[in-house]
Amino acid sequence: MAERRLTVARAPDEPRPLPRRYLTPLDVAELLGVPIETVYQWRRKRTGPRGFRVGRHLRYDPDDVRAWVESLMEGAVA
Repeated sequence: MAERRLTVARAPDEPRPLPRRYLTPLDVAELLGVPIETVYQWRRKRTGPRGFRVGRHLRYDPDDVRAWVESLMEGAVA
């Protein structure tokens, strides 16, 4: 019988490095562990990380995504 292992996510001591390229909505969804539709809803509601268009393609600056996550963490601590 195959053995299953449960891995528990833990907060790293240092932030995980972000890619050096601009992120797609799918990248953001995978990075944050949310459905891609959530990323699009954040965009429509203007509540998520700041994004921009390159032609018809939506992109996110990794630094903006990190800043947005940090602002959520600061709000949660307060």
